[in-house]
Amino acid sequence: MSTFMAKPAELERKWYIIDAADKPLGRVASAAASILRGKNKPTFTPHVDCGDFVIILNADKAVLTGKKLEQKYYRHHSGYIGGLKEVQYKLLMDKNPEKAMMLAVKGMLPHNTIGANSLTRLRVYKGSEHDHAAQKPEVYTGIIK
Repeated sequence: MSTFMAKPAELERKWYIIDAADKPLGRVASAAASILRGKNKPTFTPHVDCGDFVIILNADKAVLTGKKLEQKYYRHHSGYIGGLKEVQYKLLMDKNPEKAMMLAVKGMLPHNTIGANSLTRLRVYKGSEHDHAAQKPEVYTGIIK
């Protein structure tokens, strides 16, 4: 019996909706990363980008557990001396919750071209409205605690 290998031309991509309201940010990001990677399919192949599209709604209502709002920082560096920029997650979740969710999902994907291509299939929205009704997305039925 031979091992099944998915081919990029034979893939069918679905659209899924995940509602992040009152759910931990990391749990939602983990579920989204798994779908984007294609790990929820029986035809998963590690070297082929076989994931689906994901729409995350209500990113502003996602919660951070514990004291992460005060203690966690998003840090990035410009590359110049003294170029470290820090943003507290409390401020990041108030001003740009879509970016916080996008960064969480990005960190859970592989750091190569497959992960970069997977991230292009992620759509994050602050509220409960989205522009993808024509794609007929289905609600993700997996368990997010």
